[in-house]
Amino acid sequence: MDILVQPLNRVIRVEPGDNLLKALQGAQVPMSYSCMSGRCGTCRCRVLDGEVMEGTGTQQRPLDGEQGFVLACQTYLTEPCTIEIPEPDEVVVHPARIVKAVVEVVEDLTHDIKRLLLRPAKPIEFSPGQYVQLQFTPQHVRPYSMAGLSGDGLFEFHVRLVPDGRVTGYIAHNLKVGDAVKVSGPLGSAYLRRKHEGPMLCVAGGTGLAPILSILRGAIAQVMHNPIHLYFGVRSPRDIYGMEWLAQLQREHPGLHVHVVVASGGNPATQRCGLVTDAIEQDHGDLNGWRAYLCGSPPMVEAATVLARRKGIAAEHIYADAFYTQGT
Repeated sequence: MDILVQPLNRVIRVEPGDNLLKALQGAQVPMSYSCMSGRCGTCRCRVLDGEVMEGTGTQQRPLDGEQGFVLACQTYLTEPCTIEIPEPDEVVVHPARIVKAVVEVVEDLTHDIKRLLLRPAKPIEFSPGQYVQLQFTPQHVRPYSMAGLSGDGLFEFHVRLVPDGRVTGYIAHNLKVGDAVKVSGPLGSAYLRRKHEGPMLCVAGGTGLAPILSILRGAIAQVMHNPIHLYFGVRSPRDIYGMEWLAQLQREHPGLHVHVVVASGGNPATQRCGLVTDAIEQDHGDLNGWRAYLCGSPPMVEAATVLARRKGIAAEHIYADAFYTQGT
């Protein structure tokens, strides 16, 4: 049977029951992937027509309501269908690996944010904005986004300490320089799109600044000249961090505009007050042609996504990773 692959307008021949990702790979269709187990979301694509099945043998449920999004690595073909793959010219393939790393630095960034630097035994290639799974012990495992680039030699993470958090409590009270950590990845689809030349909207809430720093550093390393507007939202002035890094990035990229937005207690002379979505609403009209990178708490990411869509950014051009903190 045949499936039609859009926007390439290619027809490829498959057998009933074939895995979608393997079928695309076998036909040399450009498709991003990483973990191969349905965890990272990198192979997300869309079923425009026809029916597919998930790995359990039941009808595949779309990831986003009725829009038909599925994960190619978990999808099996049962009848002729039309598949839309995202941005074939922006494909990244970083097969997930597991490497050992050693803690080099554990230091405070704020009253409740730790900065970790890990030195891996072997390098892991990743795209700016992706994340990995860190295993400190068999009982203490948690995903964290990298703040740097894959060529740095060290992995940098920013960890907000959650009251009574199991993993963050271990990091705060037990983790020390020289400890071994298992690193698995990379994961995630909210990575820098290098071929986009238009304006970029970056929204970071709290430690969501880490993947945004990676994206900004990646844009500079790729000599991208896009205008970039970063909105960094925090709860109070004492939660602000990384301003020296952002100032350096502004010196390296004149088109980078940094807006620090403090929810309460901010200084109106030096900071915006309120919510990041309110600041974006005040500053921008039509955002058609922009790309958005959103990282932070689920409510912030959801509100920023709604705003970005309303202002004209296409859904497929909004790249988001929400940070879930329950039980961490």
